[in-house]
Amino acid sequence: MLALAAPGAGAAQCAAESGARRVALLELYTSEGCDSCPPADRWVSALAARGLEPGRVVTLGFHVDYWNYLGWNDPFAKADFSARQRAAGQRNRASIVYTPQLLLNGADYRRGTFLDDIAGRVNAINQDRPGARIRLKLVTGPAAEVSVQGTIAVPEASRRDGAQAYLAVYENNLASAVTTGENRGKQLRHDFVVRALAGPFPVDLRGEAAFVHRFPLDPAWKSADLRLASFVQSRQSGDVLQALEVPVCR
Repeated sequence: MLALAAPGAGAAQCAAESGARRVALLELYTSEGCDSCPPADRWVSALAARGLEPGRVVTLGFHVDYWNYLGWNDPFAKADFSARQRAAGQRNRASIVYTPQLLLNGADYRRGTFLDDIAGRVNAINQDRPGARIRLKLVTGPAAEVSVQGTIAVPEASRRDGAQAYLAVYENNLASAVTTGENRGKQLRHDFVVRALAGPFPVDLRGEAAFVHRFPLDPAWKSADLRLASFVQSRQSGDVLQALEVPVCR
């Protein structure tokens, strides 16, 4: 559910609330320095055309920085994203981290050589009752920032321990002309590129969380292609209780 309003001159406001369907979270760990990553980037970009839109699955592309040593510095990479991938690997008892890697609701997801079952896997998640409710209010003003006010509720007491909320600003329709490294000479396209990640915001003993976070908006980011995602995830298991995506108000 999305509502738009105009709170004042030079500012835009929107609000959203998650619904009765559990929305999946798909994370792609990728790098412009990895020659096996472009097919994975194209695969996630094509999901919406297959009906896997944000109302069913929220997709986030985390560009890691550990490939930069090969001579190409991925302009979208951040050390924090590499750390997030390593933490997920430790939680899942993985011996290594690698790219491209996909995580579906916190668990390693590998496409079959002959069977791509992502639609069925997402559909199964959508059939579950959501474990959390997310409410967001966004205000974008003339100060080149978006302010996010969020409230989280986890109704079931058994799911409250370790529940944490996150916010992510991501951008679609990005491209790079790579001049060095394994992808030298290629023009790479990306969607769902995480520009900024905030959290975790912990849920209290009552299963509630309330927070305000301000994201500075880089002038180089294309406002029409910016989205804000929120998700609630278990710290222990990595399971995602609910996810939500909204456009960044303009």
